[in-house]
Amino acid sequence: MHIQKQDKITHLGANSDYPDQYAPALLEALPRARGRDLIGVDERQLPFSGFDLWTAFELSWLNAKGKPVVGIGEFTFPHSSSNLIESKSFKLYLNSFNQTRFDSVEQVSAAMQQDLSQAANGQVTVKLYPGLEGYPAQIDRLPGINIDDLDIAVDDFAFKPEYLSGAAERGEPVSETLSSNLLKSNCLVTNQPDWGSVVIRYEGRKIDRESLLRYLISFRQHNEFHEQCVERIFNDIKQSCRPEKLSVFARYTRRGGLDINPFRSDFETAPALGRLIRQ
Repeated sequence: MHIQKQDKITHLGANSDYPDQYAPALLEALPRARGRDLIGVDERQLPFSGFDLWTAFELSWLNAKGKPVVGIGEFTFPHSSSNLIESKSFKLYLNSFNQTRFDSVEQVSAAMQQDLSQAANGQVTVKLYPGLEGYPAQIDRLPGINIDDLDIAVDDFAFKPEYLSGAAERGEPVSETLSSNLLKSNCLVTNQPDWGSVVIRYEGRKIDRESLLRYLISFRQHNEFHEQCVERIFNDIKQSCRPEKLSVFARYTRRGGLDINPFRSDFETAPALGRLIRQ
């Protein structure tokens, strides 16, 4: 089944049927380059590596005898894939498995891997937990220093990357991890709120925490997809504060049974942080 990049999002903001028979054509792919062009990131020389980890908590299909199977799915999209997947189309796609028979979990996983890799134009990793068995039950806490308790007054909620201008303090380089639960942005299309927690790990000149918190809060009325927000945070910190090393990882709360967790770094391959209590 051929899946094309979309010039127009056809599912978001529209009434949709919910097919329950396998339908890979439901997937809608959006070029990552659109968001990267806005922040001046060259697709040919990306300043980071990383991935987008999606978790599906509403996942089901039928076994060969017609008996329902429920599970949890994890889908890892590489940062280098040409496209991201529009989230409502992803939910519709997953729902299309509900009344479809498969001979094995492996057959379900193979179909998902093929469809998602084709849509993303990159190799997607699929991990399924049928019967909910094996999925980690541990709830993690944000690592490092949480900056949410800083006593600041906020009366301007316009997005302002200039909060980071001059935020790199003079002095010896530091290595630290800062975190916040106050990240909120809005969907680029529907304006629905996206709630997240973010972890920023860096080495270099110390970043003023009040400036960083004001910057993160300024996303509160900003409209952009999850993946684009994280790449913007990475790029803004890198450009304004010039850390020698930088990682940004956001874990967003789920909507429609799906959460999206983008990770970008110029020195790490993966974050050591699992599901948070809000997920």
